[in-house]
Amino acid sequence: MVLRKELVVVRRKRLSNPAAQTAHDRPSDLQEGDKAMLEVIHPNAGGIDIGAQELFVAVPAGRAEQEVRRFGTYTADVHELAKWLVTCGVDTVAMESTGVYWIPVYVILGEYGIDVQLVNAKHVKNVPGRKSDVKDCIWLRDLHSIGLLRGSFIPSDEIVALRSYLRHREALIEQRSVHVNHMHKALVQMNVRLDEVLTDIAGVTGMAIMRSIAAGERDPQALLKHRNKQCKATPERFVKALTAHYRPEHLFTLKQSLTLYDVYSEQLQQCDKQIEAHVQTVRNDDVPPPDTPLGTSRKSNTHSKNAPGYDVRGELYRLTGGVDLTDIDGLHASTAQVIVSEIGLDMSKWKTAGHFASWLGLAPKNDITGGKVKRSRTLPGNRRASQAFRMAAQSLLKSDSALGAFARHMRARKGAVQAIVAVAHKLARICYTMLRDKTPYKTASAADYDQANRDRERKSLERRAARLGLALVHV
Repeated sequence: MVLRKELVVVRRKRLSNPAAQTAHDRPSDLQEGDKAMLEVIHPNAGGIDIGAQELFVAVPAGRAEQEVRRFGTYTADVHELAKWLVTCGVDTVAMESTGVYWIPVYVILGEYGIDVQLVNAKHVKNVPGRKSDVKDCIWLRDLHSIGLLRGSFIPSDEIVALRSYLRHREALIEQRSVHVNHMHKALVQMNVRLDEVLTDIAGVTGMAIMRSIAAGERDPQALLKHRNKQCKATPERFVKALTAHYRPEHLFTLKQSLTLYDVYSEQLQQCDKQIEAHVQTVRNDDVPPPDTPLGTSRKSNTHSKNAPGYDVRGELYRLTGGVDLTDIDGLHASTAQVIVSEIGLDMSKWKTAGHFASWLGLAPKNDITGGKVKRSRTLPGNRRASQAFRMAAQSLLKSDSALGAFARHMRARKGAVQAIVAVAHKLARICYTMLRDKTPYKTASAADYDQANRDRERKSLERRAARLGLALVHV
């Protein structure tokens, strides 16, 4: 207790006398004594703290009259910032990623030949006493100068553009689905129960019936003509579902929702054309074009109303230099396109497949204390790419493939949630190896997986028997 009181007294003296504070007590940038003990890797490093309305920039000491300057966020201000950095001899800067405000700064500084490292704010925020824009940019500069910051992954400009197109396409699909919900609600309020006889009311049969109702048709027998022969529900059940109590206010909602659905569908088609035109202009100079043409897919041609209207599989085969990612069990063309737009084509950005899986947020993070694992969990990663791998993994739970057998095996051991993560992790490693080594995917069945498990178990038993001085007899 006495020792604790003495420490409190010393602490109060240091707070009352700033000159008595040590380097760890002062909420400022790195002290000269600290810099002397650390090797300066980037002597021409700067730091930028990005905000919505202003930018705070720090350059090395002695390079300008003002070590820290404030700039606006307009294009002219960013160009002025870049010229000032070049005048100060800064060739690399570190900046925190804040929303999308960093994108124009990143692009313009790159045009001036400045190496920009986009760092995660989580890696530098847990420092007590530093919460002002001026101190943030100085702290970023100091950490970057001694090499303690690691830049975030940013693919090439062509892949970034493709990623923007696909994210906008995803937003169009989500916004169109809102109007499908409005149509469903209007039908239920009029007791038109298409949801009872159709799996998807926005399919071919459902859309034809709703358009006919919006055009003025009310007779259930006339609406029955739009029923597809592949529908499982009987015609008698269809007639019951189409016998309704129509109200003008709900019909008005149905008509407007149909119109908005068509508008978004048209915009989606235009977006697909733009994506196709952009993909055809993308070149992968690191990989030669494939020598052999793309063979026939072994997967069934599943049609989806949200599928792109161009040959996604063929374009991906060309971009990847002869690697068909759709050969991987669970990966379809649309999913593979999303993955490529998020991870790019250069796998040298990650040292190993484990690093790649960790970046995706699919690898376990083990917290070990005293030699024991106290906590094991996955950390946040690239949300869209990891979600694509998880969706592919979920589709494998009923697959008659080796990955499907592995998924069911992991589900029995760990549960469905952890099984999906484990299979997504395996899919990510396979994708990484295929893109890095340009090797095809080797298909295997569930029987092959079971046989491999039996072989491993037999070898394990043989080793245990040998250690005990026994012999394993095959019956």
